[in-house]
Parts: sequence; C-alpha cells; structure tokens
Amino acid sequence: MQAVPLNVSPDSVEEIVRRAGYHLRYSLGKQRENAGRCDILSALTLAVRPLLIDGMFETEERYRRAKAKRVYYLSAEFLIGQSLRNNLHNLGVYEAARAAAAEFGQDVEDLADAENDAALGNGGLGRLAACFLESLATHSMPAYGYGINYEFGLFRQEIEDGHQKERPDHWAAHESPWHIERRDEMCMVPLYGRIVDGRDRSGNYNPMWLDWQLILGVPYDVPVVGYGGRTVNTLRLFSARSSDEFNMRIFNSGDYVRAVEMKIYSETISKVLYPADEVPKGRELRLIQEYFLVACALRDILQRFRKEGHAPEQLPDKVALQMNDTHPALAVAALMRHLVDEWDLRWENAWEITQGVCAFTNHTLLPEALEKWPVRLMEHVLPRHLQIIYEINHRFLQGVRRRHAGDDDLARRMSLVEETPEKSIRMAHLAIVGSHSVNGVAALHSELVRTRLVPDFAAYWPDRFQNKTNGVTHRRWLAYANPGLAKLITNVAGDGWLTDFSRVREVERFAGDAGFQEDFRRVKRGNKERLAHLIGDLIGIATDPESLFGGLAKRIHQYKRQLLKVMYVIHQYLRIVEDGYEPPVPRSFILAGKAAPGYHLAKLIILLIHRVGETIRADARASRWLRVAFLPDYRVSLAEKMIPGVDLSEQISTAGMEASGTGNMKFAMNGALTIGTLDGANVEIRQEVGAENIFIFGLTAEQVAAAREKPDPWRFYDSSEAARRVMDAIAGDRFNRREPGVFRPIWSSILEQGDFYCHLNDLDAYVAEQRAVEEEFLRPAVWTRKAILNVARMGKFSSDRTVAEYARDIWRIAPVKQ
Repeated sequence: MQAVPLNVSPDSVEEIVRRAGYHLRYSLGKQRENAGRCDILSALTLAVRPLLIDGMFETEERYRRAKAKRVYYLSAEFLIGQSLRNNLHNLGVYEAARAAAAEFGQDVEDLADAENDAALGNGGLGRLAACFLESLATHSMPAYGYGINYEFGLFRQEIEDGHQKERPDHWAAHESPWHIERRDEMCMVPLYGRIVDGRDRSGNYNPMWLDWQLILGVPYDVPVVGYGGRTVNTLRLFSARSSDEFNMRIFNSGDYVRAVEMKIYSETISKVLYPADEVPKGRELRLIQEYFLVACALRDILQRFRKEGHAPEQLPDKVALQMNDTHPALAVAALMRHLVDEWDLRWENAWEITQGVCAFTNHTLLPEALEKWPVRLMEHVLPRHLQIIYEINHRFLQGVRRRHAGDDDLARRMSLVEETPEKSIRMAHLAIVGSHSVNGVAALHSELVRTRLVPDFAAYWPDRFQNKTNGVTHRRWLAYANPGLAKLITNVAGDGWLTDFSRVREVERFAGDAGFQEDFRRVKRGNKERLAHLIGDLIGIATDPESLFGGLAKRIHQYKRQLLKVMYVIHQYLRIVEDGYEPPVPRSFILAGKAAPGYHLAKLIILLIHRVGETIRADARASRWLRVAFLPDYRVSLAEKMIPGVDLSEQISTAGMEASGTGNMKFAMNGALTIGTLDGANVEIRQEVGAENIFIFGLTAEQVAAAREKPDPWRFYDSSEAARRVMDAIAGDRFNRREPGVFRPIWSSILEQGDFYCHLNDLDAYVAEQRAVEEEFLRPAVWTRKAILNVARMGKFSSDRTVAEYARDIWRIAPVKQ
C-alpha cells in the first residue's frame, strides 16, 4: 500500500476507508459484514499507523541532519492510557477518521473508548512522563522515552461488597498496533556472576566480571506524535527474553520442566509493573527490573551515539539523560561501567562525563519511597556495579571530609551506603551525587527537598538544586477530553492556545459576560450529565446533575486524606439524621483510586467509603441531600470522563507531603474550583488564580511539622464536637454491622497512634471551608465567574511550559523543526 503524506487533509476519508478495509480483510482476516467494534478499531488503528511511522522516520532523519543533542527520559512508568483519540487529533485527521468510521457503521468516539488503556504506569509519575513526551513532540524537541513493556499493569481493581479485590490487568492480551517490534535491535543485559581481580598491562586495577547470566531486551517502539503531526518522537519499551529458549542439555536429559525454567524466569522481568517486594524473590526481581530498564536504555543510547561518530568526551554535548525518580538511579553506576570497563576511560574523565550527562527528578518527600537496596542483594545481582558504587562513594566522601574535616556525622549522613546492621545503598544519594542537576516538581516541594529531605546535599551543592513545577498536556486533558469547553475557548481566543496555553488568558475578559457564563454553565451541565450517566452504568448509583459534584481521584493513601473526605461526609450525615439539619445544596461525592495490595489501612478506607455510602442511600432523611459514589479501577480513560464533570476539586493532602499533584491542574483547567491545603502545586495554583478563587484550609507545612513534635489528637477529640461524633461513629458499628469492629484500626491510627497525617487538626477548618463552598455554589454567577477565571489563569500548568524549562535549564536542547 502506498503511504499517504504526513499532512493528510481532512477530506481524505476515502484513503482511510480503503486502508481500513484492506487491514480488516488481509491483516485481521475479517469480512466487513462480520466485523465487530473491536475489529473496526484495530483496522482503523492500522490504517492510521503508516502516518505515524512515516513521521518517525522523517523526524529521526531531521534530528540526524541537525546533529542535535537529544534528551533521553528514563522512567519506570509511562501511563499512556488510550492512544487512538489523541493520535487522530494530533495528526489532524480526527474528522476524516470520524467519517471513515461512519462508513463502517461505527462512531469514532465509541471506537476510541473501546481501546484498552496501556497500563504501563500507576499514577502521577507515569502520567507526567506521558505528558512530557507529548509536549516534547509538539514542540519538536529531540527526545526519546525509555521504559519497560509490562505485560500486566499494576492490577485491575474490582469492588466486591465494598472490599477492593485485585485482578490481573492483562492490558496487552491483544497485540497493540501502536507497538512496533524491533527484534533486530535487541540489547544484551548481564546479571549475577562474580568479579575476578586483575591488572592490565600498565599495572592498573582491571576487574573482570565473569560467569554472568545473559538476558535479552527486545525493543518495542511506540510513536509519540505532537500536535500538528510535524514531529513524531519515540517511546522505546523493552520486553525481557531469555538468551536461549531453553537449555538443550537439560532438555535432552529428560527434565523438560527445568529446561524452560530460565526462559520463564527471564521473561518475568517485564511481566508486571512493580512486583511485590515483601519477600526476597520479589525484591530481587524488582532490582533486576530497574537495572534491566537502565541497561537496555544505555546500551541503545550509546550505540546511537557511537554510530554517529562522536568522541567519548562529546557525550554531555550530545546526550542528556533524565532519571524520573529513583527507579532509574542505577544509570549512574551503569554509565560509569560502560565508560570505564568498555570504553577504557580514566575514572576522572568518566565521572566528569557521567555528571555532565545525568540529571535527577525527585518526586517524593516520603522517606519510605526513597529506594534503598541491600548491599548483599546488589552484590549477588550486580557485583561490578556495587564495586563502582563503592568507589563513587569513597571518592565523594573524600571530598566531603576535605571540606568538612572532622565532621564524621555529616559524612555518615551523606554516604551512599547506609551503615545499618543490613547495609544498603541509598539510591537517591547515588542519583544526586551522579547528576549535574536535581529538581523537585513544585515550588514548595523543591524547597522541602532542600531544607528537609536532603539538606546536607543542598548545602554542599546549592547550585545543583532547582525547581521545575509539573504540568499536564492541556491538549489531552482539556481540548480532547472536554471538546465543549475547548470550543468556547477557541471562539474567544482563537486556536493558538492549543500550542501556547498562555493564550487561554484571553478567556478572562469574558469571565463576567452573562452570555459566556451561560454557555460555560451549559457545557458544564452536559459534562455532569455524562458523568452521572457513567456513574449509573458503572456502579448503579443515581446522582443528580443539579447537585454539587465534588471529585477526589488519586491513589489511596493516608497522606492524600481520602479519610478526611469520608469524615466530612459522616459529619454531614450525622447532622442531617441526628440534628435535623438541611444542607443548603445537595452534594454528590465522587471518589476513585487504588490502594496498594499490601496497604491494609488504605483498603479499609475504601471499605469505609462504601459502607458510609450504603448507609446514606438506605436512609431517606439523608439520601436526598448526599450521594457517595466510588468509581472502580481508576485509570486515564476514566479520568478523562470524570474530570470535566466535576464542580469542586478536592486536593486535601496533609501539607508538606504531596510533591506536586497534577490532578489539581486537570480539574482546574476544566472549570472546577479547588478546595485544598497549601500543599504541592496548590500553592502555585492559588498564586495564579487568585486567593479569592480557591478554597484553602488547614495547617501549613511548617504547622504540620510543629504539630508532629507534640501530637495530641485527644485534644481535638475533646474540644471539637465534629471530631468526637465522627470518631465515635467510626469506632462503633454504625457503618458496618456485618463486620463488627472492622474500622477499629482507622480509629486507632488517629487517636492511639498520634494522627500523623493531622486529620483531626484540620477537620473543623475543612468543615468551615465546605460551608463557604456551598454558599458560593448558591450564587451561580459568582461561582461561574470564578470557574472561568480558574480556566483562564491555568496557562502556567501546561507541560509545554515545564519541558521548555527543562530544555533550557537542565538538558540544554533546542527544537529541531521542519
């Protein structure tokens, strides 16, 4: 079949129909009259794929001709979601594809919704990586993503009688047409083995890594098209394969099971996102998984670099390597191994090159999320890399001691090796020492990284630390997820906002315009009706679009404080049924998120949400005022439907604990007002939209730190009627007569274990701020004006702005345009 030029015009319906028909018959083996929706989806995807592949080739050739420096973004997660809708829009062929789909008796939106979410990530970390790749392509930045081609996602969440149940998320059961296998470019990854000390001809130490076991990394390329279709970058994902299908000697001896053991174990490496690490084998697999990503990526990057004929010392001028959190931190040691062992560079030169290439983004303030690997495990799996880490640490601490002579405690704190009874390697320290740049992802987060998380490093290298506030791609999260609002924006601001989100500020001029407000409310009402319909279809709960829709959607964790939300709902319920209170407006509380399988308290919070919702629905006094809906299996495609329909965005984490948050940005740019704490990017959202257009409550990060020094939850229990009633209701069996005492651990975590996440400290302030929300919602013109201003003032929070700052300040790369 002949390829169509990349800039396919909207009237090329016939060509897309022809291609789709061809693939339906000859690629899928289906006759048109017998084809179902999934068949048409596959055929349409295959019809569009040549445009992406042609674009990939043209883009790569453009970068090669320009001799461009490239950024390589290493991330354990890329939460892509569905691709068809985004690709059609960015290629500029959405309307042509809509017409083509109609020729097959299908609606293109139904086809897009039938696509499986690519479950290559878990939450904000992976979604941010996906947003970055789209923004980089839109602005023609020479960029590549590197990740793992997980066969199974984290898990598919099902709710059975209020309890979370984890099911396998076999998202790749059907081969994805977006994935292009490159078996001829596979990488070899050595593991295990032993080190034999030796000397080279000059008498220098020359260790030999022997008896290693070989794993193969098979690359699969995923095209990432930017808006307008001019640039198509590549996300390269690796699948693990055994170097031999099976051991023939063992097979011939008759032990058929053992013969394939190696093949099965090798391929487990890319089988599932984040294998459970509570047991030794799980920890080993997770370490291997992280090294597999790094080893494959570096082998690929360095092969490309050498193929282009560059000298080793040019590496920092041609390659920028960004480590997205600590999962790829082994890149520091792995790159040193390549330079010293394989390229035969002197240590000092290799280290200067490594620091010039590597940069590190921190995403968490939680100490338990800062990875550490036992020395014993690393010595077993990666003996040569452990040697290199020890040498990095030795030389680094020599410098520390020279500058701070006699301060052994400082050296102990900064060491890459934690000298506990079971020694471990601090991966965040390795990433910091091996990078020329370390950044946080929101202004407050970056400040806390410097002052609380790693203050010794920030004092030692003050110029190495900086902030890069997160952003999201407004094309996916506003233009494509909320076409009604996008049309309103374009009508008053033109379409330039699609590539320059600062232009959305033009909408501010219409914030007080009665006609524009009416159109804005009409769009929001339509989105709420669609969301109410979705809730009914998914979980059978009726919600009234006239009610105030509040949304809280994120990973279930105590610091994210879904429990505080439930406490407020319980408070309102008790006021209604015990005090005869009538709220000023009916409320619909819409929640979603997954709890880690081993996180018992988080799973109890999900159960509490369901039991409270059931109790309210069964009580006629409360059910006309309150509704609780928990949407199972939260994922990108579900978020795209939920976010546009929400009136109030709940961003209520304990201050000082959320790195940034990106859900707050998505809700706000879709016209939701925010109620939240001064945490993460909420601080900057408040600065941008204005303090009068956001609802802020609760302790600041400094006040949280002070409260934790002298925790006293009983003081709030005794002094606050709301706290006392809510805690008594949780401790009793009011919300779960079927399982008496089941919620006692929640009660204990608050009142007996010090309320580390400050729920009771903030409860009264949260209740008061919710009253202010309801009062404002009763004034439609005022509420709508504030919602419009939130949309208009969100220009800062596009990932286009974020990657431009990375490119300028960290990567030193420039666009390479047609």
